[in-house]
Amino acid sequence: MAGVGMERTLEIADKVEAFVRDVVVPYEQDPRRDHHNSPTDELVAELKEKARAAGVLTPHILPDGSHLNQRETAIVLQRSGLSPLGPLACNTNAPDEGNMYLLGKVGSPELKERFLAPMVEGRKRSAFFMTEPWEEGGAGSDPSMMITTCRRDGNHWVVSGRKSFITGAEGAGIGIVMAKSEEEDSKGGACMFLVDLPDPAITITNVPNTIDNSMPGGHAELTIDNLRIPSDQMLGQAGEGFKYAQIRLSPARLSHCMRWLGACVRANEIATDYANRRKAFGKVLVDHEGVGFMLADNMIDLKQCELMIDWCASVLDTGSLGVPESSMAKVAVSEALMRVADRCVQIMGGTGVTDKTIVEQVFREIRAFRIYDGPTEVHKWSLAKKVKRDWIKAHGG
Repeated sequence: MAGVGMERTLEIADKVEAFVRDVVVPYEQDPRRDHHNSPTDELVAELKEKARAAGVLTPHILPDGSHLNQRETAIVLQRSGLSPLGPLACNTNAPDEGNMYLLGKVGSPELKERFLAPMVEGRKRSAFFMTEPWEEGGAGSDPSMMITTCRRDGNHWVVSGRKSFITGAEGAGIGIVMAKSEEEDSKGGACMFLVDLPDPAITITNVPNTIDNSMPGGHAELTIDNLRIPSDQMLGQAGEGFKYAQIRLSPARLSHCMRWLGACVRANEIATDYANRRKAFGKVLVDHEGVGFMLADNMIDLKQCELMIDWCASVLDTGSLGVPESSMAKVAVSEALMRVADRCVQIMGGTGVTDKTIVEQVFREIRAFRIYDGPTEVHKWSLAKKVKRDWIKAHGG
């Protein structure tokens, strides 16, 4: 991807940062939250209107429809993440950003017009229907375990099954549904479909309370009962769904890293300010090595995260799927940011565990991030398999 160049990228990023710090941050104490303590659609819509007026809505997709490349996107998305509400306001949040990326890569012109345009314009939220209940043996980090099925019926496909942890399903206007094909010519592969939501064939059965609450609609459990989808709403080709999932998931993992790096940068700013103002035992906290060294460690971890993201983004910009690279980035960044967030809470003591600042929320969100889009252990397992494959290849096995 050619991109727009670093000078133009920094102009966009600076504009996004100013908007988030000046306009979005004051909304962090806004009481408009649902019963899961997630921002309401009313609050998100208001923020998006302000972003639209400021010219920073969906800033990684330019007015002519072209995209920033991954290295450029990293800079912009990090700035949008300086507040937990920033990605929602700027329309750079998950799962919408990843869904827009996938549609841009695989969608036909007709599907882009019908489904992608409303997402880019911030008029509709979306959801990605892949994960299934573990109790039923369904797909999670291993999509080959998918038990939701789809079959042809004339010029339609019929989908039935169960899904779980579907981020933003409640209140979404667009869904990307993934199901395993029962058709012989699909060779047991998966298919992806675009659907308008809500649909009477999709019933949300539960939206559990979770440790994180930055995403409207939470993470729903739902039933799909004979959902009829016109054949022309299939995304790409039948049986290619697993390949399309990788096209989406590698950059989506990296986008998570970008946004949460921004959140931890801000949390560290708050903790640094606290450590330079709070006095104990005759001096400000930063002058106590136990605190000062934690801030030094944060500085190191944050820089290493930035460099890891930039490296992985540069690989994706070559056109590679970047599967091992995104796994390495996901592990390294999520684990490092967990250390940063934990230190920020520790530095601030009692204040750090209250909702007076975003520090405690960032801590909770990063803890969830270590699981979402593949737990650390799954990525390490995948990388270990690559180590073995590479060794066998190198030794003529």
